Amino acid sequence: MTQKLFSRALTRLSLAALLFVATTLVASQLTPKKEDSDIARMVVQMIERDHMSRHRIDDEISAKLVDKYVKEFDPQKLYFLQSDIDNMDQWKTQLDDQLKVGNLDFAFQTFDLFLKRLDERIEYAQAAIDLTHDFNVDEEMVIDAKNLPYSQTVDQLNDRWRKRIKYELLQMKLDAEQKAKDAADAQGDKPKVADSGDDAPTERLHKRYRTIRRNFHQMERPDVLELYLTALANCLDPHSSYMSDRTLKDFEIQMRLSLEGIGAALKSEDGYTIVASIVKEGAAAKDGRLKVGDRIVAVAQQTTEWVDVIEMKLSNVVSMIRGKRDSIVRLKVQTPGSSETRVIELTRQTIPLSSQEVKGEIIDVSTRLKGGSGRIGVINIPSFYRDFQGASNGAEDFKSTARDVSKVLRDFKAQGGVDGVIIDLRMNGGGALSEAIEVSGLFIPYGPVVQVKDQLGQVKSHDDEDSAVEYDGPLVVVCNRLSASASEIFAGVIKDYHRGLIIGDVTTHGKGTVQNVNHVGSKLMQILGSQQPDKGALKLTIQQFYRVNGDSTQNLGVPSDVVLPSVLDHLDLGESSLDNAMAFDRVEA
Repeated sequence: MTQKLFSRALTRLSLAALLFVATTLVASQLTPKKEDSDIARMVVQMIERDHMSRHRIDDEISAKLVDKYVKEFDPQKLYFLQSDIDNMDQWKTQLDDQLKVGNLDFAFQTFDLFLKRLDERIEYAQAAIDLTHDFNVDEEMVIDAKNLPYSQTVDQLNDRWRKRIKYELLQMKLDAEQKAKDAADAQGDKPKVADSGDDAPTERLHKRYRTIRRNFHQMERPDVLELYLTALANCLDPHSSYMSDRTLKDFEIQMRLSLEGIGAALKSEDGYTIVASIVKEGAAAKDGRLKVGDRIVAVAQQTTEWVDVIEMKLSNVVSMIRGKRDSIVRLKVQTPGSSETRVIELTRQTIPLSSQEVKGEIIDVSTRLKGGSGRIGVINIPSFYRDFQGASNGAEDFKSTARDVSKVLRDFKAQGGVDGVIIDLRMNGGGALSEAIEVSGLFIPYGPVVQVKDQLGQVKSHDDEDSAVEYDGPLVVVCNRLSASASEIFAGVIKDYHRGLIIGDVTTHGKGTVQNVNHVGSKLMQILGSQQPDKGALKLTIQQFYRVNGDSTQNLGVPSDVVLPSVLDHLDLGESSLDNAMAFDRVEA
């Protein structure tokens, strides 16, 4: 290392160390409150009472929880030392008892230790980025953490990080060279690779690690609790989880496909909140002043003081900007490259997330077919969404996958009909069980759609009782390894009724379990006798579902009738590759 490089690295280390000390002191004040203990106790009770496995929270679960929680922070074994892991062994028979009385010491102490190790590693990484690396030397690094032990010493960990930084710099240099070549070829110039400034590989990597550090240090008390209780639920199966109040609100938005706000997607970049995109139907688009790339530096409600949001956690900024329909939010905004601030006042409105709803189109392929019109109706179903609250309130226009698919099929008829329909379920991770049943009913006359078995072993059939069929012509369902849950119910129905062909990857994901979402606050209210809002919810596996033929889709999925070559078939993406996945079984057909 040259003296100049050494001085730069040393200066960076010194400044970073000062910043790290200050932030770590703040982070160490993150401690659980009584409401967190209440939530933890209630979650344990709900799991023991309602989970499909009927497994008690015992020493076996306690040992799993230690490993699972550590993995949440350090899946690649890049932060904790073996001595840290050894010191955690003392907790492996204690966490079950502690959780039952609301003791969360392990969760928050482990988080504090992780922040300390994170600061040490980022400090080393930032210095290593500025070193001179010899890319002509042959070196190896283990990528799969399953085959990698924790480092015994700091020197071993440093070497692991040195190779990681070198590998990432090489990737960025090659990427920069390719982009420069592509740009030069397009303009007929010689390639020019930036070796300084924001686009330089070293600065891009510095920025990446600043972002990683900032994201973890911005975690708040509910975030730690959510990680810990989700790790607990995951010890029983991979789909049970605890959702903090903020996560629950996002989940509900996805299910009803609408939110109340200004209609702008935001991202965090080097401590600034940046406008990533504008929703066409939203208030921001109609107003026209807020632009993609703008920095939001402060937020205020109609009559409140301004709140500086620079370096603020993105989810907190989003929460401040969202609000009730017809209410007013004010934003202080800067245009990229300018320090001048302008104020934009917007009235919030209900924003439909139309990009995530069912879409249909007719493709004329007559030139490829002999005879016939060759009109194929293609329906893309991204998820099985349902606005449960709207349905419960009796709203006439509540969002529903089945309603939207039915509308698309009617539109096909209105446009002169189609010779066949393709349902695209690729990447569809599931959704509401009731929607999968109703969508199935659009294509079959009547009969059983899916069977479910509860924790007591009782089996119930969910049937399509409406003999009406929206479409009875040729049908193809396209799936891949990421088509899961409700998607597999629909695909299974089409296969078992010989209603159409399943085409795609060798099989679907293999998620054959049903989850229910219960608000923790409503359960606490029954015990504490007072309203308990904003306590989040427990998403818990309470049933397994089975195809009409009695087979579970668990682990095995729904096999395709026609297999198309796919890279996904060569990746560990299925249910069977997940920790603590429930076993496959059958019920009577």
